[in-house]
Amino acid sequence: MPNTLRQLSVERMKPLTEREIRSAFVNCTKGEAKRLSVPRDLADRPWDDLDFLGWRDPQAPDRAYLVMESGDGHTAIQLRSTDAGSWQTRRSMCSLCMTVHTGGVSLLVAPRSGKAGQQGNSVGAYMCSDLACSLYVRGKKDAGTGGRLRESLTLEQQIERTVVNLAAFIAKVTA
Repeated sequence: MPNTLRQLSVERMKPLTEREIRSAFVNCTKGEAKRLSVPRDLADRPWDDLDFLGWRDPQAPDRAYLVMESGDGHTAIQLRSTDAGSWQTRRSMCSLCMTVHTGGVSLLVAPRSGKAGQQGNSVGAYMCSDLACSLYVRGKKDAGTGGRLRESLTLEQQIERTVVNLAAFIAKVTA
């Protein structure tokens, strides 16, 4: 595993400003990045417990955003969720953190960056609907009965797996 990913899982996210977030988007135009809804509570986020920043747009619940530290800065992506109607009572597992939810996992789809995205190509993954993977892994947020399966991996290994899974997803978006 590359040292940069191992470093990411140990160092955690540093607090970000709205400007840093907006400038990090790779799969939308600068105009779209300027108009999207950034959380107003950035100062209150539990940065020491976050491996990435994720949020849903309160004005457009089908939109979500992720920001992850990368080698020389940050990479941010926009996502859209599908209609969760048929999944609300099903138990599903997040492909990033491996947390099981009943109705708390959504298929989130990201337009690919560059020409591929302009042609309508996208990449999708099942993720925690609230994008709180970092908090579920650390036990800071409860996913309910059976949400976190017993594992032989250490907490640090589980965190590293989550970071690697997200980095792989972002690599598909930016490929």
